Amino acid sequence: MPRPPTDEPDWWLMTTPHGPARLRIRGNTELGILDHDCVEDQASWQVPARVVANGTGAGAGAESFTDAFFDEQAALLDTELGTLKRILETSS
Repeated sequence: MPRPPTDEPDWWLMTTPHGPARLRIRGNTELGILDHDCVEDQASWQVPARVVANGTGAGAGAESFTDAFFDEQAALLDTELGTLKRILETSS
């Protein structure tokens, strides 16, 4: 679960199965870009993601992910957003 930003305003601290990490999301709504940068002690990587209009809504895609991996990550995001919603609703 991401925690409040670090001293670097674009980066968030998070805990991963491998330990602490930093996460940055570089978005550009005009271009439909939602790229992610992740930095851990052992490695760092970038995940390019795009949001594309599809008529009645939008679809999201990330390059080089299998469907199973994408579904797993989407489920984790749902969990994180649910936790964030619960925190925000109980702290007001």
